[in-house]
Amino acid sequence: MTHYYPLRLRASLHETIWGGRRLERDGWKQIPPGDIAIGESWETEISNVVQNGLYTGKTLGTLVEELGVSLLGKQAFAIFGQRFPLLAKFIDANAQLSVQVHPEDSYAARHEGGKLGKTEFWYILTAELGARIVYGFKTPTDRAEVAQAIQNVTLDRLLHEERVQAGDIIYVPAGTVHAIGSGVMLYELQEYSDVTYRMYDYGRLSASGKPRELHIERSLDVVHYDVPRQIKMKPVSLANTHGHEDRCLIACRYFLTREIQLKEHAAVEGTTRSSCIILSCLGERAQIFYGDSLRESESISRGETVILPAALGHYRLVGNGALLFSYVPEPADKVWQQWQASNLM
Repeated sequence: MTHYYPLRLRASLHETIWGGRRLERDGWKQIPPGDIAIGESWETEISNVVQNGLYTGKTLGTLVEELGVSLLGKQAFAIFGQRFPLLAKFIDANAQLSVQVHPEDSYAARHEGGKLGKTEFWYILTAELGARIVYGFKTPTDRAEVAQAIQNVTLDRLLHEERVQAGDIIYVPAGTVHAIGSGVMLYELQEYSDVTYRMYDYGRLSASGKPRELHIERSLDVVHYDVPRQIKMKPVSLANTHGHEDRCLIACRYFLTREIQLKEHAAVEGTTRSSCIILSCLGERAQIFYGDSLRESESISRGETVILPAALGHYRLVGNGALLFSYVPEPADKVWQQWQASNLM
C-alpha cells in the first residue's frame, strides 16, 4: 500500500555572479564556507532528495514517475501533465540581474522542444532602502524601437523601475520584461521551466571579459510592448482570527499562493484535493499533522519547504509565524475568484 506523507526536500543551492550570502546571514539557509556567492535556493527542483520517511533518498522527479496523479493531483496533471508543476525558490539579489523575459507556453512548446513557458510571482522578503526592480516599459513601444535600444546599449532608458519593500507582491506573467535589482531578497514561485531569454545586460562583461550572451530575437518575439496595468498586487484577506490570519497573495491558472500566519500555536485544518501543496516556512516552526486521526506529524522550520501530496487527505498545521501555501487551482476556485475581483487581471 502506498504511503502518503509530507515530503521534506533538501533544497539545492545555486551559485551566481549576482548572488551573495544573505540567505545564510538572515537565517534562511546554511551555505558552504568560503567565497561562494549563492543567488538561488531551489526548493522543489526535481533532482532534490527527500529527507524523511519511506521515500528517503529518492528524488522528487522519481516520485513524480512512481506516484503520478496521487502526488501531483488531477488539476495539476490537467495543466502540466506528468511533471512537477511548480518551482519554488528563495532568491538573493546581491547585485542587479540582467533584464529578462520569458515566453508563454505555446511559444516555448514550438521553439524550445515542447518545454513550458514561464509565468512567475515574487514575494519580497527584504529590500534595502531604495531597492528597485525593472518591470515593463515607461511608455508603449514597439519591436523596432526596442531592438535599436538594445543595439545602442540604451534600453534602460525605456524600462520602468519600481521601488519595492518587504511585503510587496509582484506578478510576472510570461512576456513581461523584468529584472530584480540589487539589495532584494524574495520568494519566487514559477511554472517549472528553465526557459529564460536574456534581453539586455547594460553592456556588462563576464569574468572572461566578454559580453554575456543575449537572446535578442526571441526576446523581441515574446515581450509585451505595452505598459503594465498593475505591478504590485493586492492581497485578499480570507480569515483574520485571534489564532491565525490567512491571505491570498496571488492567483492565476498556474498557481495560487496563500500566506497563513499562525499565532500562539494556533491550528489550521484542511484537506488536500486536486493539487499537491507546496508549503514553505517563513516563520519560526510549524508541525504538520496527518494520517489516521492526525496522529502522525512532520515539522517544518524557517527556510524549509515540504510538499503535501494530493492524496494526503486531512491535515492540521500548528505553529508560530508565516507559511506560504501554494497549489494549482481549479477554474471554480473561490479564492482565485476573490483575488481576481481585487486585482486587474
